Amino acid sequence: MSRTSSTIWLPRSRRSPAMARQRLAALLSSTPHGECFLDSGLVITTEFVTNAVLHGTPIGHLIYFAVDVDPTRLRIEVHDARGDRVPSLSSPGLDGETGRGLQLVDSLAKRWGCCPRRPIGKIVWGEVAA
Repeated sequence: MSRTSSTIWLPRSRRSPAMARQRLAALLSSTPHGECFLDSGLVITTEFVTNAVLHGTPIGHLIYFAVDVDPTRLRIEVHDARGDRVPSLSSPGLDGETGRGLQLVDSLAKRWGCCPRRPIGKIVWGEVAA
């Protein structure tokens, strides 16, 4: 079973979600059957990295993006420096402009969650099954 992974350090920048999507797309395009994970992987990557930029990364810190794919699943991890702000599903009102991203993640990922990162921060992760 082949296994392929990629990592990158990202700045606390609004450009970081696009950089992470490019990294994911490049990995999946070079992996046999990687295209079956592309659409869901791009949505999950965008949500996790955007949340890290907006809520999880203090000024002066970087975001660590890691992806791992094999024939049966894609795993996405985003590491940030704020362990005190963990993601949670919300129920935005009809007029709410935010709060739907993790609902999308929850519907696309086979499983996802958050765990502490030592010495500081957290890891938000999600897996997509083939």
